[in-house]
Amino acid sequence: MIYNLHCNSWFLLDTLGEMEPPTSSRLNSRKRRKDGSGPNGATELDGVPPKMSRRSFGLKEPAPFSDEVEIDYSKPYIRVTYEEAMRGTPLDRPVRVYADGIFDLFHSGHARALMQAKNLFPNTYLIVGVCSDELTHNFKGFTVMNENERYDAVQHCRYVDEVVRNAPWTLTPEFLAEHRIDFVAHDDIPYSSAGSDDVYKHIKEAGMFAPTQRTEGISTSDIITRIVRDYDVYARRNLQRGYTAKELNVSFINEKKYHLQERVDKVKKRVKDVEEKSKEFVQKVEEKSIDLIQKWEEKSREFIGNFLEMFGPEGALKHMLKEGKGRMLQAISPKQSPSSSPTHDRSPSPSFRWPFSTKTPPSSPGNRSRNESAVTYDISEDEED
Repeated sequence: MIYNLHCNSWFLLDTLGEMEPPTSSRLNSRKRRKDGSGPNGATELDGVPPKMSRRSFGLKEPAPFSDEVEIDYSKPYIRVTYEEAMRGTPLDRPVRVYADGIFDLFHSGHARALMQAKNLFPNTYLIVGVCSDELTHNFKGFTVMNENERYDAVQHCRYVDEVVRNAPWTLTPEFLAEHRIDFVAHDDIPYSSAGSDDVYKHIKEAGMFAPTQRTEGISTSDIITRIVRDYDVYARRNLQRGYTAKELNVSFINEKKYHLQERVDKVKKRVKDVEEKSKEFVQKVEEKSIDLIQKWEEKSREFIGNFLEMFGPEGALKHMLKEGKGRMLQAISPKQSPSSSPTHDRSPSPSFRWPFSTKTPPSSPGNRSRNESAVTYDISEDEED
């Protein structure tokens, strides 16, 4: 049997000592939760993944289709047991694991399921079957992507080694033998379809079933539900991007309605922006007014203090007025002369005598006339008494 070399790249790198394949127990615990999930859907149970050196592990080509892979049918097909697969098989005999599905709107839930299938065993060759449009429409319903788009999406998943186009809805022993499948990987929930309670029931009974875990919170039906629920939003979105109403299967009235709603939303957005800017402006004005009030209070206190210091009862103005008054009085009334000055409190001359004194000192004619007038004044006063 000849295998495409790039299909076993992970195992070859492991053999060469360049990397270690992740264990299934660690990968099976990685479930995306609707709430509380970390980046890439990791949960608290995952822990911190080890860091790897910066190198490229990606493949350069998509996975081949099964009719493009050469198989050596000369060797007999002997299935490996679960114990042998877990212990590890030789490089030229990987465990061939098959996983099938519709893979419409290929999303992270599909990729995680295939990642778990790829890491079920140390040396795994993953074959993925994709059902055709005819089977899918008959047994499950209409798809968003056609079969060629779904084939191409699965081809470019890094965990896939080979893609089977037009895969059967129910696995037959002939199909398992043709593709030399050892185990079938799928979630353990019974899948009722095509008149059967579980299409994988005979696989489980044969001991070929390898269960994987579903990724919660993401599925093709969930994605379609989001689009249907917000149909108007996505219709308007695509109209804005240049799609015509005919391409979107939108009537003329709805087209005009969507355009009107778009204009209304733009006006609302502008009004909201103006409101936000006005709020910011009012907030800035309030902050400035508070600052101005605080500064005004500080300046008013300082002004009142300076006013009281100048015009208060013991202010500087009162002292200035006192000093000015004193200087004015001093300028108007000069200081008195000393007590020895002849102009103040002059004692009578020793030679002075009253007019009625018996002894009158000799005097000059001028003094005599003054004395006579004084005597005359004194006599008149005595007569009146």
